[in-house]
Amino acid sequence: MLVLSRKLGEKIVIDNEIFVTILDVRGDVVKLGVEAPKQVTVHREEIYKEIVASNQQAQQKVNTHPAVSDTLSKVGNLSKKVTPPKSNHNAKS
Repeated sequence: MLVLSRKLGEKIVIDNEIFVTILDVRGDVVKLGVEAPKQVTVHREEIYKEIVASNQQAQQKVNTHPAVSDTLSKVGNLSKKVTPPKSNHNAKS
């Protein structure tokens, strides 16, 4: 873990495109501003953990649903039976 000291108004730059600015410090609370590209998601840790847990629960429900698991096993069996077409790279024109 990298540990940095910053003063009010100072910034930290991550990967040349994410800027974290110290906006306010009051007692043991620090207010941060985060500037990041739209494709970069930024969450508080507790929200991130909730999202991960929710995604894991949803995945478990999908994997244990009888219709889904039956379909997945059929697809798996089909992919074992299908052989790719033979390449014609050596054929002469």
